[in-house]
Amino acid sequence: MEKRILVLGAGGSAGINFIKSLRMATEKFYIVATDINKYHLELVDADKSYIIPKATDSRYLDVVNKLIHMEKIEFVHAQPDIEVFMISKNREKIDAKTFLPKHETIETTQNKIKTNQILKNKNVPAPISYKIEDVSSIKKYYNELKDEKGRVWVRALKGAGSRASLPAYSPEQIIEWINYWNKKEGLVYEDFMISEYLPGEEFAFQSIWKDGELIVSQARKRIEYLFGNITPSGQTSTPSVAVTVHNELVNKIGTEAIKAIDDKPNGVLGVDMKANKNGIPSVTEINAGRFYTTNNFYAHLGCNMPWIYIKLAFNEKIPLTKKYNAVEAGYYWIRLPDAGPILVKEGNFKSITLI
Repeated sequence: MEKRILVLGAGGSAGINFIKSLRMATEKFYIVATDINKYHLELVDADKSYIIPKATDSRYLDVVNKLIHMEKIEFVHAQPDIEVFMISKNREKIDAKTFLPKHETIETTQNKIKTNQILKNKNVPAPISYKIEDVSSIKKYYNELKDEKGRVWVRALKGAGSRASLPAYSPEQIIEWINYWNKKEGLVYEDFMISEYLPGEEFAFQSIWKDGELIVSQARKRIEYLFGNITPSGQTSTPSVAVTVHNELVNKIGTEAIKAIDDKPNGVLGVDMKANKNGIPSVTEINAGRFYTTNNFYAHLGCNMPWIYIKLAFNEKIPLTKKYNAVEAGYYWIRLPDAGPILVKEGNFKSITLI
């Protein structure tokens, strides 16, 4: 009998790819998709699609449970952070299975400065960072953290996709940046943090845990970003080009970061890292309860993490896999808005370099 799965926030790229991964599994699923955007739901390979209220709407939980009963849903997966938070906080009120880290973990990881402080206190590599208290603190933190080019990194404490991130070159630039976001979205100084600038390679460590045990993980390196060339920060955290890597230091730091935040992790957790000036991967954030956008990347290489995640939630035997380095290194996942994705092995590129 096919499992009946509800995917909340299914109209974004991560939700679409989560469903694509399940469609690649050797078992069949009845998938119900929801979103607040009727246009994006047209892109989703679901058996049924519904428009529902925003997660901040007072009707949200009632509508989710109504849908669970209407469609006989057995398991709920939320993909956007705000829906992960709402389902996690109210998990005892949800009339279907979930497979989430404890709510304290969700709350902590959705606050980047709180995550940073815990990691630093537990000696996990992370950038030196401060929460901006007010305008007078900006110059002090800038002068302490600026690198030889005068750069620091400024970002919002909450939000995905490198929200409100900027490599800033002066206190005045930071002030103007925050003023811009204040006018745009009402953010204030206390909604931002300032960090040392990390100039090195960027990695994403995706993992699945069960009762404190690491079940499977894989790291990738981000090479290029979707629309990174037209954003002020130069990146969006969503790669247009990523490559699988076997990096023992990345694996070690990713594992230590998760265990520093949660002593008995459950479900899916991802760790973003960027190398500092000494080449040490430093944790910039942890994403708990949701998959990275390109979660179907590894499924194409034989490790279907969304499917493994579902099977663990149902306490079923999972396909044979490895705790670390679950797929072969050197595979590139390449995509653009109207092209790809394609998978290319290192050494098999079709282009010719003219000297």
